[in-house]
Amino acid sequence: MAEVTRVLIATDKFKGSLTAVEVADRVATGLLRAAPAATVTALPVADGGDGTVDAAVAAGFTRCPVTVTGPLGAPVGASYALGDDGTAVVEMAEASGLRRLPLGVLAPRETTTYGTGELLRAALDAGARTIVLGVGGSATTDGGAGMLTALGARFLDAAGRPVGPGGGALAAVVEADLSGLDERLAHTRVVLASDVDNPLTGPRGAAAVYGPQKGASPADVAALDAALALYAQVLDGGARAQEPGAGAAGGVGYGALAALGAEFRPGIEVMLDVLGFERAVRGADLVVTGEGSLDEQTLHGKAVAGVARAARAHGARVVAVCGRLALPDEALTEVGLERAYALTELEPDPERCMAHAGPLLEQVAARVAADWVR
Repeated sequence: MAEVTRVLIATDKFKGSLTAVEVADRVATGLLRAAPAATVTALPVADGGDGTVDAAVAAGFTRCPVTVTGPLGAPVGASYALGDDGTAVVEMAEASGLRRLPLGVLAPRETTTYGTGELLRAALDAGARTIVLGVGGSATTDGGAGMLTALGARFLDAAGRPVGPGGGALAAVVEADLSGLDERLAHTRVVLASDVDNPLTGPRGAAAVYGPQKGASPADVAALDAALALYAQVLDGGARAQEPGAGAAGGVGYGALAALGAEFRPGIEVMLDVLGFERAVRGADLVVTGEGSLDEQTLHGKAVAGVARAARAHGARVVAVCGRLALPDEALTEVGLERAYALTELEPDPERCMAHAGPLLEQVAARVAADWVR
């Protein structure tokens, strides 16, 4: 095996156990304990969902705290990240995510993206010229109507009154007034960063595919899908409702595409650009990537696949660490991984594995060093 001394760690979070930053730190600790002469660089990554702002901050962006409206209307503390070049990273889950709901409360028809719009407005106030809107982990299915309302849009019913918050209220919308939309948006590049390419409505739409995860019953799904279809007809005649990414995060993708002129890009590709992956990977002999579960979803735009593809393009070898491995060797090869190391190889019990993910990661990283670092 060729000598490997330069290692880049580009790991995503282990959901429910460790943040991307914590994963990278643990892997670095284990690698250096086993191979102290190696040169190790950590670049935590994200694909637009939970942890996207943290990854940007770890890469040198400034964390900007803001109090915004949570998914059920109560104020929540959120943050966006601002770079020196005027790029802002806004993570929808910070304002409108499932983690912002009270414990045990799900309200699929009532939750709003208004707070996400407030985060976007705060980024504009800070002078952002490019805004990366990372979507994922949302509690909402309102088509981005709340987000647009916070930015100055008005959605009216037959009596000329603003409709209420949430996707369910969109069943009453008859007019979309965008005349009050924040003028700064016309001069701001908005990038929709998502790892899903679903349309807004239909059997693969926002309500049908993701509504049940947010507590939607079959009746809720049907009502929300119909309301989103009506909303799309009112907003732009449904022109962009079937575009890839329109169904992301309960349809906030559609709102961004139709009203903000956003461009849709796979989340991990956007974030690798924003985080400076190309610069970091230059000269790396080995890239260690990873996420909580390597499974079928990994093959469809998740962080590990994106990192592996980008790293291989620079001639680096790539291995992965994960909590759980549910892919055969041929699928790993297809993604661009030479090997994957799962925590369950050391601790088969899932609960104990999640509870002790940090120390287990250090042990796994030592195995990586033994196998790949000379």
